[in-house]
Amino acid sequence: MKIRIPQYSDIVKAHKRIKPYVHNTHVLTSSGINSIIGSELYFKCENFQKVGAFKFRGATNAILSLRKEDLARGVATHSSGNHAAALALAARIQKVPAFIVMPENAPEVKKKAAKGYGANITFCEPTLEARESTLKKVILKTGATFIHPYDNYDVICGQGTATRELLEEVPDLEVVIAPVGGGGLLSGSAIVAKSLKPGIRVVAAEPQNADDAFRSFYERKLIPSVNPETIADGLLTSLSPLTFSIILEKVDDILTATEDSIIRAMKLIWERMKIIIEPSSALPLAILLQHREKISGKRIGIIISGGNVELTKMAYFFR
Repeated sequence: MKIRIPQYSDIVKAHKRIKPYVHNTHVLTSSGINSIIGSELYFKCENFQKVGAFKFRGATNAILSLRKEDLARGVATHSSGNHAAALALAARIQKVPAFIVMPENAPEVKKKAAKGYGANITFCEPTLEARESTLKKVILKTGATFIHPYDNYDVICGQGTATRELLEEVPDLEVVIAPVGGGGLLSGSAIVAKSLKPGIRVVAAEPQNADDAFRSFYERKLIPSVNPETIADGLLTSLSPLTFSIILEKVDDILTATEDSIIRAMKLIWERMKIIIEPSSALPLAILLQHREKISGKRIGIIISGGNVELTKMAYFFR
């Protein structure tokens, strides 16, 4: 079966569709961080998005793209993080039920967010097999439509709108960097960036301890993530055939960062920019700290993917 790849025109349509519901988030700069990195950095702050993450864009577009008869039965997904909250809020706004399967070990802040937005939550064992089998039971019982966190055409189109806004505001960027987990944000960002500026470099940032996208990219075959251990809990998932095909075509490089670099980058943004970001959001700055010789002296756009950090873990980050 041929994979259907989103086009830039699809992302433009998605942007128009979701504009009444999403924030056009701020683009911030920091002269202090610029001097450390030796580049001009522009941070697209999706930590200020509804539910505190870019995921609200994709979830909203996916729901608005459904037929009315499908909407009536609700939407469903499995997620340990921001997609759960995003789908729950997007569904509540459209007055449809949301059924979320979450692993028992999901971060408490993200459990509370999904519940607070009115989701019907079913907890399961923290394995992909348990998540998928539990979701199948929920869908069989409810008839809800499955909205995958990233392996979904409409979700990818929604995620790409963040980079479209970034390039509309800062059109002369030379590089765009996004974190990569399942690849939805990176795929949408790459489609937009290469369509608007064919010569721009698109770089992905990934934890060294969860480097399946890096290995897949350079071995040119899809390698699943196996037991990743990183504080960047939003980047634990593997690429899908859809996102992998887009990344192979549109992305120029994938760089990885150590746990120490991730923590340093997160602290730097907290301290210099006075904004709260989650560990997954720190990856773009982390790779610049660790690999600045590869990307220096450039005008660089960074997607800050979210800000839903467990505040009880702040002592750990600042140890």
